Amino acid sequence: MSSRQSAVLVTGANGEIGHSLVRRLAAQGERVVALDVREIDAACRVHASATQVGDILDFGMLQRLGVQYEFGAIFHLAALLSTRGEFQPELAHRVNVEGTLNLLRLAVDAAETRGAPVKFLFPSSIAAYGLKGAAARRAAGRVREEDHLQPETMYGCNKLYGEHLGRYYMHHYKRLAAAQAHVVDFRSIRFPGLISADTVPSGGTSDYAPEMLHAAARGEEYNCFVREDVRLPFMAMPDAVDAMLQLASAPAENLTSHVYNIGAFAPSAGEIARLIGEHFPSARIHFAPDERRQAIVESWPEDVDDSRARRDFGFAPRFDLVRTFTDYLIPGVKRRYTKP
Repeated sequence: MSSRQSAVLVTGANGEIGHSLVRRLAAQGERVVALDVREIDAACRVHASATQVGDILDFGMLQRLGVQYEFGAIFHLAALLSTRGEFQPELAHRVNVEGTLNLLRLAVDAAETRGAPVKFLFPSSIAAYGLKGAAARRAAGRVREEDHLQPETMYGCNKLYGEHLGRYYMHHYKRLAAAQAHVVDFRSIRFPGLISADTVPSGGTSDYAPEMLHAAARGEEYNCFVREDVRLPFMAMPDAVDAMLQLASAPAENLTSHVYNIGAFAPSAGEIARLIGEHFPSARIHFAPDERRQAIVESWPEDVDDSRARRDFGFAPRFDLVRTFTDYLIPGVKRRYTKP
């Protein structure tokens, strides 16, 4: 019998999803090991059973964690995001692909220890899609999971390949071995832009929405890097975490895919700015498009078809655009920037 402690591993625990996910998993009674390349924030550390500062490219460090804990599930959130990835594409590839491969190897080792598959939850992105400009986006409408998979950013390429790696480890791992083992239960969500009241934006190309909100709350001027009419799917962070946990807990026999779209609302940048102005009348939001970043946004869908997620694991967002701001973002952001 193994003497290892049963636990759930969350990589990238300091990130926007990580903070909320660690808290929710702990509330469900899970022993959570929080891993990040930086010291774990106090707000996250208080909910984790254990923390680890380390680089997911260091497989030796991951192996040492695997000796100490018996991981039944891995939520692999660590990634180099889209904007930084375009400045450092080779580093993005190493982190987003080699790092994911290391975590999949850890999942295999954990599955062999526990004698059962390990769930591997992988947040992918709408960056996995690639459309050719505004007209193509309008014509595509709500994009399905299997369409327009020609990403134009390194981040998008990395995420799409991560999905393929997961599918390989789930269905074809060591297929020529004498006894083929199905050791990884890989499940992925292609997230839209995510907006959080608890953490500041960290370099995503869709971060213009939260960036303008946080700037308004701080009383700072903000120059939005996309056009006023550009439209993307977005989601409030609580719905994103709900979706991850719903997918993780769904019976395997209910799932018809290893990757799922989800979405909640798809406003234009101008609509977001006007809504922020209703709550922060002194907000100074201007539109000064950066054509290169605008081109990246225009390679992503205006909206996604998430009917598969709604059918297979009951995804149903609680927050529409207005409720996201009124009930979640504005109260949370005001608390964050109100001096005691």
